[in-house]
Amino acid sequence: MNQIYLDNAATTPIREEVIAVMTQVMKQQYGNASSSHSFGRASKALIEKSRKTIASYLNVSPGEILFTSGGTEADNLVLRSVVRDLKVTHIITSKIEHHAILHTAEQLKKEYNITISYVNIDKSGQIDYTHLERLLANDSKTLVSLMHVNNEIGNLLDIKRVANLCKTYKALFHSDTVQSVGHFSLDLQEIPIDFLAASAHKFHGPKGVGFVFIRKNSGLKPLIFGGEQERGIRAGTESVHNIAGLEEALRLAYNNIETEHNYVLDLKQYFITRLQQEVPNSSFNGLSGDLLKSTYTLVNVCLPVSAEKSAMLLFQLDLKGIACSKGSACQSGSTQSSHVLAELLSDADLQKPSIRFSFSIYNTKEEIDYVINVLKALI
Repeated sequence: MNQIYLDNAATTPIREEVIAVMTQVMKQQYGNASSSHSFGRASKALIEKSRKTIASYLNVSPGEILFTSGGTEADNLVLRSVVRDLKVTHIITSKIEHHAILHTAEQLKKEYNITISYVNIDKSGQIDYTHLERLLANDSKTLVSLMHVNNEIGNLLDIKRVANLCKTYKALFHSDTVQSVGHFSLDLQEIPIDFLAASAHKFHGPKGVGFVFIRKNSGLKPLIFGGEQERGIRAGTESVHNIAGLEEALRLAYNNIETEHNYVLDLKQYFITRLQQEVPNSSFNGLSGDLLKSTYTLVNVCLPVSAEKSAMLLFQLDLKGIACSKGSACQSGSTQSSHVLAELLSDADLQKPSIRFSFSIYNTKEEIDYVINVLKALI
């Protein structure tokens, strides 16, 4: 049976080159980076080399990059710290953010009685920038948290526009860039963002490691205590092999960004064309069908299937060897439907199956042909 992986927005396969680097580190550079002997110094040097490499791709100082266990920890670190340490009393976000933002903000409201404002979005998931500016025009200490690439519908935020708005109104700006780092070039000298979260497993690196960008002199203090690792902000023995894997994955992603972008974009365009030909009553959620206004890596499709067939469609696709998803993998164990699509779709369309297909350099047009044929047969 064919085994076709089209759930790259959930996680990506690790590149062979990354596995080779990680294996070498695990075998030979196993010292604790906090130890003063040669084994420890070698690990520390590797971590600092990785930090410097990552910083160079974002055009920031190495000291502004801190390693975490992934995007969720990075998001929590920023939101919790700005409320606790920087006395932020107002968080502006949207109702289609990742739950790492939404749930953390809700918890902070309970703990610190902060105000949460949700910027208006239209039925395609686009931010209302005029409304955002109105929300910013207040006297509260404010943090804006808006993701660069929506993980379910792929919409692209005008991140530079938001950053400049925040700067104008003296608000802090945080962006969950988990779906964009490694896929889009971000020059943080040109984009005056304060905080950014990233995760290695979204760009063919290992799971369990990511980083947070924290603008110099931010004033943030640690959430995790116990040691002086990561500039004293994030205690705990560093996962040296994972950090090395992150560096290698990001290096390969950015060194090949144009070629790989064009290859995957061509796959997305081919998927859209074939789906429209074979399943003409399907539609695309958010702006995922727009090649200019969404990420090149995914589409989110509402399929013309009855409610009776809808419940079993993902299971039937899995039986045919096709891996895809209803939305964020982080909520796949939940019985609730996507909170993102609930904000965008009519009640009638919410009864139909909406499936996210996400692509990578390891997919082919032959695989897409197979998937389209299976969908056509099932529908």
